[in-house]
Amino acid sequence: MKTQGCIRSNEDMSLYTKKCPGERSIMLILYIHHMLIVGKNKDELSLLKKNLSQTFDMKDLGDAKHILCRCITRDRSKRCIYLSQAEYISKVLKRFNMENAKSLSTPLPTYVKLSMCDCPTSDEDKEFMTKVPYQSAIGSLMYAMVATRWNATFAVGAVSQFMSNSGKKHWDAVKLILREVFMFG
Repeated sequence: MKTQGCIRSNEDMSLYTKKCPGERSIMLILYIHHMLIVGKNKDELSLLKKNLSQTFDMKDLGDAKHILCRCITRDRSKRCIYLSQAEYISKVLKRFNMENAKSLSTPLPTYVKLSMCDCPTSDEDKEFMTKVPYQSAIGSLMYAMVATRWNATFAVGAVSQFMSNSGKKHWDAVKLILREVFMFG
């Protein structure tokens, strides 16, 4: 990327920018084998893509419509770009049997208080929690939170504290978060 004049961001190691003539820049985002290139100068974009294709095996798929489980839509008249994870969210809800759950208006209602006291103590509770996909649900919530559901940050952080020793009350809180975060995906 450096040989193409791209500078890596200090804030996000997958983001590169390339200064173009005038005040415009090209932004390039890399994630494993996915790449998204955005910019206004079509000639500079074409040149960068051509140069990168000499180094990397890549295809130009045209205007981005999907990347990393996110749907990208544009409203060119308003100069807006929208991200949605509706497909991802639908799959996650089905995986956790939550597709028919009623939605909530807040990720974690104030009446929910979580503590270490809610961790399992009996063998029966411990056995029950071995069958609960707690860590998988937290991972799904984190992926949605980072991409499009920033309003769930506090709630996901609260339930994440119990990843290594979660109890039924913690699991119930995760399901509450799923109901809010994913119902309005």
